[in-house]
Amino acid sequence: MGRMICFMGKSSAGKDTVFKRLLEDGELGFQVLVPYTTRPIREGEQDGREYFFTDEDNYKRLAQAGRVIEERSYHTCHGIWRYFTVDDGSIDLEKKSYGIIGTLEAYTRMCNFWGKDRVIPVLIEVDDGERLQRALDRERRQPVPKYEEMCRRFLADEQDFARDKIVAAGIQRRFENDNLERCLKEIKAYLTELI
Repeated sequence: MGRMICFMGKSSAGKDTVFKRLLEDGELGFQVLVPYTTRPIREGEQDGREYFFTDEDNYKRLAQAGRVIEERSYHTCHGIWRYFTVDDGSIDLEKKSYGIIGTLEAYTRMCNFWGKDRVIPVLIEVDDGERLQRALDRERRQPVPKYEEMCRRFLADEQDFARDKIVAAGIQRRFENDNLERCLKEIKAYLTELI
């Protein structure tokens, strides 16, 4: 039986780095479940790798067809950006395990869709000062930095990942990403036990 591994944490906590390193390692044997988004593509991203980049009309078509498993909408400084997971025929939890980067809300909705026993939470945390510096460094590398949006996301994460919401989701294990190699080792050992 396959599992859905949901990597989550506040922005700039290192989710993408941890996810990519575990995927490259290959020992856990999970495949990437690529989510969809209506936000603009960032420098260095590729359609179909980090996300399937789409538009609002396509999102509405998928939602009306009942194919959206979970979705989050953010009212950004640049309009509404949606992030969502689609039942597009590529998911076979009977035979494979998948990894996805999402939010606490996405994790909860995936548990409702597939069952809590099929979804493994990997909550990555890091000091807020370090996260803010990482976010600023990343935004500076963009051709057109969106600092206002970076700040909005940073503040929204405080509500999205509030301790009471983590407890309500039933997440007991969290991983501190203050040392990447140690964090990777701990997550790998945790997942090895559960997959």
